[in-house]
Amino acid sequence: MKKVAIGVIAVAAMIGFSSIFVIDEGQKGIVVQFGKVKRVESGEARLFEPGLHFKVPFIDQVRKMDARIQTIDSQADRFVTSEKKDLIIDSYVKWRIEDFSRFYLATGGGNKMQAEDLLKRKINNGLRSEIGNRTIRDIVSGERSTVMEDALMRMARSSELGIKVVDVRIKQINLPVEVSNSIFQRMRAERTAVAREHRSQGREQAEILRANINRKVTVMIADAERNARQLRGEGDAEAAKIYADSYQKDPEFFSFVRSMEAYRKSFAGGNELMVLKPDSEFFRYFRSPNGTEQ
Repeated sequence: MKKVAIGVIAVAAMIGFSSIFVIDEGQKGIVVQFGKVKRVESGEARLFEPGLHFKVPFIDQVRKMDARIQTIDSQADRFVTSEKKDLIIDSYVKWRIEDFSRFYLATGGGNKMQAEDLLKRKINNGLRSEIGNRTIRDIVSGERSTVMEDALMRMARSSELGIKVVDVRIKQINLPVEVSNSIFQRMRAERTAVAREHRSQGREQAEILRANINRKVTVMIADAERNARQLRGEGDAEAAKIYADSYQKDPEFFSFVRSMEAYRKSFAGGNELMVLKPDSEFFRYFRSPNGTEQ
């Protein structure tokens, strides 16, 4: 009897333990009976919030699922625009379970990896459709947010997985390597052509400036030479006038001064040899008043 009592207690404990389950914070649970989701009178699946709950032992099976917002951050993929140009787009998706019963049935028992694979394909197809209707300029510029909103609306209409797509974001848009190199080379050629044009215009402006400066310098030099010749002529005329006026006042004295100057210049070296007649006019002032040489 004692053994029977112990057995009964053990079975009761086992039944009591199997009839209790706990839903952790951030999770929700549904009960499955014989492979079918247990539902309430309204036909909706019975959903268990975080906390301690009871179930029918050995019949009800609890499936716990994460109720928090999940993130799918997949690798960048190649998309084609309306111009038939390739783009490498890196995006991510925020989602959460909205219909736990449908999610459980659509993913083979609440398999998260299977759900994400199905959702990735849907998001990829949605983005591919939206990007295929736009040009590169539209996607890179102001319509980038429109692409994400349209893709989000497209996902909102797809509720067969029991999932609600909270957000779709494009993190980065790149061109394929071969296209990037081609665009870089084209931009480099364009910039080189622009630089060549600027240098050509600079050389043209430099030639114009040099020509203007040379013309101005030539005019200034010509004006300076003309003024110099005019001043020299005026000076020579003034000197000639002074000499003439001086000569008119005392011709003999003027002749004497000119002769002395000529003597000084002629005999300055001391070794000059001059052959002149004794009665030459050059020695006029070396003669005595009676005509003989002194």
